[in-house]
Amino acid sequence: MKFQYGKQDWKTFERGEENCYLMVNGLGGFSSLSMIASCSRNDQAVLMACTHSPNNRYNMIHRLEEVLELDGAGRPPHRLFLSSQDFQCHDKRQEGFRLQTGFTYEDYPIWSYLAEGVEVTRTLALMYGRNVVGISYQIRNHSLDRAALEIRPHLQFVPKGQRLSVKQEFSYTREKITSGGQVLYLRTNGECRELPLCYYEDLYYRSDIEDGKMALGRSAVNHEIRFEVEAGQEGLLEIVYGIEQNLPNMTEILQNVSNHRKNLQERFHNETARALAASADQFISHRDSTGQKTILAGFPFFEDWGRDTMIALVGCCLSTRQYDTARSILRTFMAYCRRGLMPNLFPEGTEAAAYNTVDAALLFILAVYEYQKRTGDSAFVRQAYPVMQDIIQWYAKGTDYGIHMDQDGLIMAGQGYDQVTWMDVRVEDILPTPRHGKPVEINAYWYNALRIMEEFSKGQSGGKPGAEEQTEGGEAGGMISGGSESRKERQLDYGAMADRVYAVFEKLFWNPEKKCLRDVLSGTAADDQIRCNQIWAVSLPFSLLPREKESQVVETVFRRLYTPVGLRTLDPGDAQFHPFYGGAQLDRDLAYHQGTVWTFPLGGYYLAYLKVHDYSRQAKAYVREQLKGIETALREGCVGQLPEIYDGDNPVSSKGCFAQAWSVGEILRVYEALEQ
Repeated sequence: MKFQYGKQDWKTFERGEENCYLMVNGLGGFSSLSMIASCSRNDQAVLMACTHSPNNRYNMIHRLEEVLELDGAGRPPHRLFLSSQDFQCHDKRQEGFRLQTGFTYEDYPIWSYLAEGVEVTRTLALMYGRNVVGISYQIRNHSLDRAALEIRPHLQFVPKGQRLSVKQEFSYTREKITSGGQVLYLRTNGECRELPLCYYEDLYYRSDIEDGKMALGRSAVNHEIRFEVEAGQEGLLEIVYGIEQNLPNMTEILQNVSNHRKNLQERFHNETARALAASADQFISHRDSTGQKTILAGFPFFEDWGRDTMIALVGCCLSTRQYDTARSILRTFMAYCRRGLMPNLFPEGTEAAAYNTVDAALLFILAVYEYQKRTGDSAFVRQAYPVMQDIIQWYAKGTDYGIHMDQDGLIMAGQGYDQVTWMDVRVEDILPTPRHGKPVEINAYWYNALRIMEEFSKGQSGGKPGAEEQTEGGEAGGMISGGSESRKERQLDYGAMADRVYAVFEKLFWNPEKKCLRDVLSGTAADDQIRCNQIWAVSLPFSLLPREKESQVVETVFRRLYTPVGLRTLDPGDAQFHPFYGGAQLDRDLAYHQGTVWTFPLGGYYLAYLKVHDYSRQAKAYVREQLKGIETALREGCVGQLPEIYDGDNPVSSKGCFAQAWSVGEILRVYEALEQ
């Protein structure tokens, strides 16, 4: 899908910074600038390299300062900024956007400019599989003057999110720049010259202000690249930077990017789905510590998290038929399973993995089930079976963070200040969305995991339900993956456990007055709040409610929580509803799950709608019509991507991460269902 924008989209500098692009290299590195090629965030960069995949990122080239010089007979040189960048002192603002005539994004971003008869087209591409960025400038000089383009890369050479110190030194040679232990190599057909080291102070980041972050940055310049084109002539300037030697040329970089994205889009017929399939791959990265693949939760802020990975994996990997990638990711989680829990945050260096999530392990079982349905790979299920067995045993017996099976067969989770569902914000001793007790979606996951294990156990034991395959030493799931602990467990009858959950779920969770499901069973007023979590009790493969009540849940969610770009996290009629997400960190945390619209639950809503309407032709036509809201959302924020969140009251501008893995993955699952 080709996204095209014109001057009406950057009528003002502020409008021009509303949208951005994203390119990734599959190693954790990325490139992202605004539609007018400015940095509206400190986390944006021409080249954000990753030295140790996927999280050791360095902001190498922050932005490009570009000046077009026109030098004609009889008048002094005339200099015009093509670059755009805001500063705290707006008098220093570079306003090249006034000369910008177009912006397009398909495989990579392209900008066009027209200045006094000189056309300049900038193309920027990040090579997949390498920390290499290429920039080209096609110059068509229709003027009567000699045109010279001067490029001054603004450097940082600091870890992502940090601010450059004026004490950091830079060295320059014709082929490389060195600073802070990092080396950046250069290849160009332009004329290079060293400049006295200069620090640019007080770069102003408008988007960081909106996110409650520090809004000022600093960059350094120590060299310049110049390229001249005579009157009536054309020329092509190419610049390639990378953190490795033997740099490719621009043609090789563009071909690399186009080929990679083309291969990703062949799974779908729908144009929007094809664009999302390519966007989904932007979250998949290599992880050096495991030698396997991982899924980054979101750009520009997040790393790889367990819960996000398990939710995003089905759409981002399975719907796109990247089965090897899915298997690689699942194996990584299998290796790190501990006491029945999957990591919520993977370790870096000497850091230990964090296991503070109740849903990741259950979602792992659902992901294996979805993988097996699409591939028929029973050999992998046999490999994963002891880990899944271990998860069920620990949840039944009880594990960390108050996670355990209660006497009625339902799962309880959370204790003290531990927030272990996806609504997990904690501000010191404030829990904005406390869900300790029996959360509705966790018990839907639990029931589905039991039914899945009921099916899988038959394959493990030659058809005898509930008889689990004995591991070495005669123990049922005795060895915990990733550790040395072992234990003897009683045999579990998954079918009987699932029947027990089914028998009480409707009775305890159904709210007849509101015709929907309670959000949690805790004995507090929070139980009867109308939240989006109930939609997964309908959308999952194994149903917990009669069809009539499933339909009522779908209708209630639509009536109280639905927007075209996501589901509200809380009913607007609730006294705790927060209509706006923004301001100080505390204000944003208090709103995060208290009405804020999230895109990813919308996938569950559409799948639930299709399910209760038996995937009829009419239901599919209705969902296709509703998805137009998503199609237009792809043009706003990060071009071609879906964001994390929107305001709860009037969701018109994306907020939070401008590209979120589970948002893309869950919507891709809907397109997959529509094309089946």
